[in-house]
Amino acid sequence: MEAKTVGQAMGTRSRELLELAETYSANNYHPLEVVIEKAEGVWVWDADGHKFLDCLSAYSALNQGHRHPAIIAAMVEQASKITLTSRAFHNAEMGPFLKVLCEMCQMDLALPMNTGAEAVETAIKAARKWGYTVKGVPDGKADIIVCEGNFHGRTTTIVGFSSEESYRAGFGPFAPGFRLIPYGDIEALRQAITPHTVGFLVEPIQGEGGVLVPPEGYLKDVREICSQRRVLLIADEIQVGLGRTGRLFCCDHEAVKPDMYVLGKALGGGVYPVSAVVAPKDILGVFHPGEHGSTFGGNPLAAAVGTASLRVIREEKLVENARELGAYFMAKLSEIEAKVVKEIRGKGLLIGVALNTTARSYCEALRDEGILAKETHESVIRFAPPLVITRLEIDWMLPRIQKVLTGRQQ
Repeated sequence: MEAKTVGQAMGTRSRELLELAETYSANNYHPLEVVIEKAEGVWVWDADGHKFLDCLSAYSALNQGHRHPAIIAAMVEQASKITLTSRAFHNAEMGPFLKVLCEMCQMDLALPMNTGAEAVETAIKAARKWGYTVKGVPDGKADIIVCEGNFHGRTTTIVGFSSEESYRAGFGPFAPGFRLIPYGDIEALRQAITPHTVGFLVEPIQGEGGVLVPPEGYLKDVREICSQRRVLLIADEIQVGLGRTGRLFCCDHEAVKPDMYVLGKALGGGVYPVSAVVAPKDILGVFHPGEHGSTFGGNPLAAAVGTASLRVIREEKLVENARELGAYFMAKLSEIEAKVVKEIRGKGLLIGVALNTTARSYCEALRDEGILAKETHESVIRFAPPLVITRLEIDWMLPRIQKVLTGRQQ
């Protein structure tokens, strides 16, 4: 794994490509200065041949690793037959894909979309429709409870119920019908529910919020309250599901079954956008033809990729690998004595190293050591490598992480 090309300074070709991107791309991201051109497994190479270990996994879209051969093969085979029909017609791939997905979730129905934000919007529409047609909430009065620090996507509806001002500023007016409560506060949830509440939309762990893990027993209490008050528990497992935290779904850590799973990212295996809402028939059954849809949702290419992505997670035991190596990685990180570290938190291979200063410069220093990690919530370094990572590769990273955390003491 060691090579002279690991973590060197940006070369000439990378610099030229970076300048092109900065010239022609809208300024909506602040990426680290690295231009990735090639990838395989947990490793990526920049345009000048420098090698890095990917510790972000495209925000968990790459749980199966970069360019997993089984997923690429499924994509190529399907692309040689048919890629798109729209939902005006049936296609041969969607039904088998949704059957596998529903069986893994132990749910009746799935509604396929493309991006995570689309799946969240779908869940919101389903909860409201259920509230009006099943629960009997007066028309136009349905409300959904969400948590401070949430990240559910970037549409105007979703950023409207964010507590992050930078996500909201300049994008209003926003849709009504959402109530913010503190994350992890069970009494706040209990008090916020009204007869008009149709759903509680929650991340089992807040990834973008700083890898925040709620108090033990929180999700179990949430499930009990939602059942008692006839409120749908909507679990946004887009980043934390499909093995990332060492369970198939993050809710599984407390043996909690939500009313709706919202899934995305790793569902597409890192090669194609695939998302879905999965729920019982009495919830997703509220939709009728013409009420909701997507030209690309459930397309044959996405379905073939999704089927292969789920097969890889199951057959290669990526859930178990995340559980075992996540515990190992977190334990080893906890042994690093660095004044700058406030806390190490997470589950499985979703780990946040909270610092007592801003994390950007530390991520830049890690890049120079051959590790690509990204700051979240200003002061947290997120380590979330593909679930195919090995102990040997974690051991390769540890002295480099220690060097960065201890070599930049305040």
